[in-house]
Amino acid sequence: MHKELTLGEGLELYREKVSILKKGYVQESYRIAHILKSPLAAKPMREVTSPDIATFRDTRLAQKNQRTGKPISSATVRLEMSLLSNVFDVGRIEWGACDSNPVTNVRKPKSPPGRDRRLLPREERLIFRYCHNHTTKELYSLVILALETAMRQGELLKLEWQHINLRNRIAHLPDTKNGSKRDVPLSLKAREALIRLGVKTKGRVFSYTSNGIKSAWRVMMMRLGIEDLHFHDLRHEACSRLFELNTLDVMEIAAISGHKSLSMLKRYTHLKAVKLVKKLEGNKHRGQQVVINHLVPYPAIAAQTPEGVVVRVLDFEGVYGEGDTQEKALRSAQDALLRHLMIALRDKQPIPAPDQYLESVDEDEIIMLDPLCTFEDPQAERPHTFLQ
Repeated sequence: MHKELTLGEGLELYREKVSILKKGYVQESYRIAHILKSPLAAKPMREVTSPDIATFRDTRLAQKNQRTGKPISSATVRLEMSLLSNVFDVGRIEWGACDSNPVTNVRKPKSPPGRDRRLLPREERLIFRYCHNHTTKELYSLVILALETAMRQGELLKLEWQHINLRNRIAHLPDTKNGSKRDVPLSLKAREALIRLGVKTKGRVFSYTSNGIKSAWRVMMMRLGIEDLHFHDLRHEACSRLFELNTLDVMEIAAISGHKSLSMLKRYTHLKAVKLVKKLEGNKHRGQQVVINHLVPYPAIAAQTPEGVVVRVLDFEGVYGEGDTQEKALRSAQDALLRHLMIALRDKQPIPAPDQYLESVDEDEIIMLDPLCTFEDPQAERPHTFLQ
């Protein structure tokens, strides 16, 4: 039918006849647009060779993303090569535009390791505070639902009120990425996040578009100073937390998250090392473990005042030490921290993990104050270097 198509013409025909039928049409259109800018697009499909594809691969890997300034990722190039392979297969079988698929024998860039970025407790508090005060109240509920349900961004944005049963706490997803429907259980937090939006009988829950949430997330990360955290990492975090509950098996988690491949789900099971330590210890020395687990270094800052030096522990309000020298102030702050931790343990009060403070401080000025450190120990960090 189409005997002498150029690769560019083949790509446009593929977009019109094949891509349009896919759920990922928008993303694939972006990839096609990038390849159309390549010199390769001007060549007849029948004349494109494997060395041409290899040259395209290497050229793309050497380029930089115009928006971020970072090198094009190997994952992006793999997707573009996979697209090209599909175009040549359709061109050979259905259009008669080529005799073979030149992509088949060309090495694809090595797959990058799966992301294992976990959301830190301090980052979570910063994000929640920012979202709670945001002019668009949807943002707060969107982040809560992402962490509580492990839904994909696209699934959250397509969520409709008529598919949510707040009494039974179920969100029905009739159309998901892998083409199958599923029911997602809603935790109490997820239910409250939906209710605060104002329950409706029909229509979309969120008015955000895909580009809108990407923009809002990018601005939030920039203002909070959080690096290398994507919205999709919230799904990863949610799946990891489901595993850390130790009450659900892999199949139950897959039913919640919508993963069809259990090998794919493995990427989301990066359990925190502290959880594994507790499992290794079992029930031995349980009381000792509880105490020792909480007697860890906490960040503090030292400030010179007219009366002397004040050392303030950042994660606790009102926990500080004073002295006419740095060493005395640190000893005083250490005693205050140890006393505060032990009283909290005695009274069964919640104790935050270190590094959850929200105030803005210069990272170079932070002192890690160990409640068990003895300053006479030659291995202990000496305090006299902290203030200039």
